[in-house]
Amino acid sequence: KALATSDFNALLNLGKFVVASYAAIIVMFLIHMLILLGVKVSPVQYLKKTWTVLSFAFTSRSSAGALPLNIETQTKALGVDDASANFSGTFGMSIGQNGCAGVYPAMLAAIVAPTMGIDLFSPTYILTIVAVVTISSFGVAGVGGGATFAALIVLGALDLPVAIVGLVISVEPVIDMARTLLNVNDSILAGIISSKRIKRFDAAMFNDDEAIVKSDI
Repeated sequence: KALATSDFNALLNLGKFVVASYAAIIVMFLIHMLILLGVKVSPVQYLKKTWTVLSFAFTSRSSAGALPLNIETQTKALGVDDASANFSGTFGMSIGQNGCAGVYPAMLAAIVAPTMGIDLFSPTYILTIVAVVTISSFGVAGVGGGATFAALIVLGALDLPVAIVGLVISVEPVIDMARTLLNVNDSILAGIISSKRIKRFDAAMFNDDEAIVKSDI
């Protein structure tokens, strides 16, 4: 229906938005890998251990659905202690989602701002977006489409038109897969860092190639 009722330029713009979204998500994912390097954890070994849960998050589009596999991966493959794994997994399901509550609403706000005569490069406006996105990220549902509600909250708080959410909703599921992967990845990252800070991280388990969680799904 979207193809039949839309002109080529509209479809091209949606395609550009998808590419821009994936680019932003990839940049954030690379930042996650740099953070791992900062705490002396091998990103290569990490990706080997988390491939199953991250691929499940990508296909399921649900942080909540990936929660059991998330916690099991942390405790049985990555060497994270139980307390840190459970805390980061459950809280990361609805707070601090880099993809759904961070990247996506901020991108929509940046797209709408120029149409409202707002200087996108104004330091004040940039700080306002950062503050609103941070606060609105508390309590975002860890289910498919949760980013739509986060975007509505952010745009409403910034007094921007929310109609753009409806315009991009046709490509939302495609973007949501990568956003969910990023959300789950940041919760696992938080678990590793927390475990290392309290000195309960099991480096031997992390480096053991046999300690890998496999999904039967």
